Amino acid sequence: MSENTRASMFEHPHLLGSFRNWLKLLWDNRGGIDAKYLPRALTVCLLTFLTIPLRLYERVRYGRAVKNTAIHPSPIFIIGHWRTGTTHLHNLMCQDKSLGYVSVFEVTAPGFCLVGERTVKGLFAAFQRRRHPTREIDNVALSMDNPEEEDVAVSNMSPYSYLHMYTFPRRASYYFEKYVTRFSDLPESILAKWTDVYLTVLRKATLRTGGKRLVIKNCADSARIGTLLELFPDAKFIHICRSPYSVFRSTLWLQRIIFPRMQLHEIGPEEIEPHVLRCYSQLMERLLADRALIPAGNFVEVKYEDLEKAPLDELRKVYDTLGIPGFVEAEPAVSAYLGSIADYKKNPYKIDDSVIRKVNQHWQFAFDELGYERLEPGSPT
Repeated sequence: MSENTRASMFEHPHLLGSFRNWLKLLWDNRGGIDAKYLPRALTVCLLTFLTIPLRLYERVRYGRAVKNTAIHPSPIFIIGHWRTGTTHLHNLMCQDKSLGYVSVFEVTAPGFCLVGERTVKGLFAAFQRRRHPTREIDNVALSMDNPEEEDVAVSNMSPYSYLHMYTFPRRASYYFEKYVTRFSDLPESILAKWTDVYLTVLRKATLRTGGKRLVIKNCADSARIGTLLELFPDAKFIHICRSPYSVFRSTLWLQRIIFPRMQLHEIGPEEIEPHVLRCYSQLMERLLADRALIPAGNFVEVKYEDLEKAPLDELRKVYDTLGIPGFVEAEPAVSAYLGSIADYKKNPYKIDDSVIRKVNQHWQFAFDELGYERLEPGSPT
């Protein structure tokens, strides 16, 4: 076995998650693990089992404190489809030291992120720097202290997450529809369990940051607006969108990177493109319908292209529209961060006639709703 193959066994995002949850996932998907991925599955079994004492210790030491932690009643949710700039916007807003967020380490080891802050975090960070100093999907620098999607933590703690579709891709549609586009149809008992896990993740982040208002970025939240408003009636929402042509090409790249890192069984590469086309339609149609539920003054829309051209102006607009205080104080830190990524180069994507035809056929509604120009095959791009 090559060094690269051995190292890849230790890259599954569930490595430091719940042992019980991992066993449940394997049982729910029994008979679906291909032989070539058994070492990966067993490695996750071993690591999640060995870290049980840390999770128990955290529960004893911090359980009461976490339960009693009050989450700010008006968190800020960044929503939108994958590859629309949600990560960039999240990173910009988290330069504001008055705001908090869920970190990479917290989602990687949600069961012992508090007790493991000074020990396990450093070890895992050293491994990460050696293997992947930047995210393969977009070359963004990686750090255990970076902001991250809280759904990664939910998937590490429970079966109630769409992210399991990457581990079990033959059931991708099942996981995506159940925990994203049909989330509101979940039985009350399951929704209550999800809520308990979800709020625990947010409470731990709130506790770690000293009670700060959280900025939460999770594309799946785009289809959960109603549920989030029930939990936080005064929540703020920022929808960031991007040209559907760019989203299509970038999302294909994302899926082709993630599946090999997580999957426990094979799917054909020809299955990924229909999945991308279907999921965008399902997610965006739900978001566009449900944004009307958000009270006036609590919703703002940003185009990635505008954010890229004039980030400070667009960020100021977000703060002003949503009534978020502190932009003047945060601006120097945001400017410094922008300077630090001035040499960042995006992955190049070719928008050819094939892409134009597919996007025009399947995502026509997006041009009408988001205000992007519809191209025709043969158009200059």
